[in-house]
Amino acid sequence: MTVTHPPPYDYDLIVIGSGPAGEMAAVEAGYLGKKVALIEKENVLGGAATNTGTLPSKTLRETALFLAGFRQRALFGLDLSIATERITAREFLYRERHVAEKEREKIRARLDAQHVQVITGTAAFESEHVLSISSPNADPHRVSGAVILIATGSRPFRPPIFPTESPRVFDSDSILHIAQLPKSMLIVGAGVIGCEYASIFACLGIAVSLVNSSEVLLPFLDTEVQDLLEKALVASGVRMIKSERVASVSETDASITATMESGTALSADCLLLATGRSSNTDGLGLENTGVELGKRGLITVDPHYQTTNPDIYAAGDVIGFPSLASTSIGQARIAIEHAFRADDEELAPVVLPYGIYTIPECAMAGEIEDQLRSRGADFVVGKARYSDNARGLIIGEEFGLLKLYFERNTRRLLGVHIIGEQATELVHLGVVALSAVATADVFLRPAFNYPTLSELYKHAAYDAFGKPSID
Repeated sequence: MTVTHPPPYDYDLIVIGSGPAGEMAAVEAGYLGKKVALIEKENVLGGAATNTGTLPSKTLRETALFLAGFRQRALFGLDLSIATERITAREFLYRERHVAEKEREKIRARLDAQHVQVITGTAAFESEHVLSISSPNADPHRVSGAVILIATGSRPFRPPIFPTESPRVFDSDSILHIAQLPKSMLIVGAGVIGCEYASIFACLGIAVSLVNSSEVLLPFLDTEVQDLLEKALVASGVRMIKSERVASVSETDASITATMESGTALSADCLLLATGRSSNTDGLGLENTGVELGKRGLITVDPHYQTTNPDIYAAGDVIGFPSLASTSIGQARIAIEHAFRADDEELAPVVLPYGIYTIPECAMAGEIEDQLRSRGADFVVGKARYSDNARGLIIGEEFGLLKLYFERNTRRLLGVHIIGEQATELVHLGVVALSAVATADVFLRPAFNYPTLSELYKHAAYDAFGKPSID
C-alpha cells in the first residue's frame, strides 16, 4: 500500500539506525523528494557494518592475506609468517580503523546530498507515528513520521554458559580490540561470522578449532560449495569439530577450556563466540505500535519488509537471516519502493546476492538445488573449475568452482553459486543475468577477456548444455 502523509507529521520518513539498511532507506526516500530524518544513537554513523562488522572484518581479512603472503606462498614457496609474529594486534587493526573513518565520511556525504536530517539520540516509540528522542547532551524531544523504518541492527548473542567478564572470551565486536594476537583460538559457532574469522586467523598461522553444532557448514549454500569450503578450511589448518555443543567452560591463567557435551575438552589461548546475534529492539517501545517480535527480538516482516503495523517497516539485521550488508541494502530499497512508489513501474531489486568473505570467498544468488527439486523444476547444471581456467591456474586457486543452474527447456538461469578468489565480485554477473531473466546465451554469445575468471561463466554454460568448452 502507498501511505499518505497528513500534515501533522514532521517527516515523511523517519529511519532509526544508520547501518546499510538505514542509510539506503534514508537516501532512497530523500532521492524521491521526501522529507527524511535519520536517528542514530551512536556518535558515529555506519552501524555495525562500518564500525564492528562488515568492513572491519573484511579489512582484517585483506590485511591477513597480505601479511601472511597467503596468495603468494603456495605459488612461489614464500613463508611470510615471521611478519605476523612480529606485528602487534594494534598494528594489525590499523587499516581497519582507517577504512571505517573514511566510510563514515562517505555516509555523511550521501545523507547530506539528499538533505537527510541526522539526529543523534536514542529513539523510542510513544505511538505508531511518534518517537521520543533522548541523548546525554540534550533534553528529550519528540518527532513524528508518516512512515518509520527500523534498522537498528543486532548485537552478538552470548549464551549464559560463557563467562561475560573473562579477558579470554571475545565476540565479533570485542575481537577487534584484542590486545595481543593469540597462538591458538577456539571459535564456537560455524555460521558466517565463525567461518570468516576461522579462515582469517588460520591464514595468520593461529591454531584454530571451529566448533559446529551441525554436520555441515552454512546450510543455505549449495552443497558442493559447502563441501569445498570445509576442505579449504581444513587445508588452511582449521580443526573442525562437528555436531558438538559446549557443555561447560573453565579457565586458568594460561588458557581457556571448553568441554563438549560428548566429554571432549578443547583448550586455547582465547575463545571467540560466534553463536548468533540478538536484534536491537530492546527499549524501542514497540509494545506501543503493534509490531510483532520473534525469537531474540527479531521483527516480523512481510515480503515488502512491512511489519504487522502497515506504517512501520524494518530491514537489515534487526529482522534476522541472512544479516548481510548487501541484502540489508536491498531490503531497505524494497521497503521504500513499497511505501512511496507502490504504483510506479520501476522495479525494486528482488535478486539479492549473498557474499561470504571466508578464504576462499563464497557467493550465491538465485535458487539452490534443494529448492529446485522441492518445486519440481526440470533443470540442468553447469560447472567450471578454477583449476581448468587460465586465470585460475595463474593465481593458484585450488578449490574454486562456479556452478550454474538452468531451466532445461527455456535455458533460463535459475541460480549461480561460486567458491574461490573474487567470488563476491564474480557473482554480480550472475545477478544481472538473473534480474534480466536471461538464458545461457547471455554467457555463450559474448567474448570474454582472456585470461579472466569471468570466462568461468561461459565454460559453465557450455558444460550445462553439452557443448565443447573452448578458450
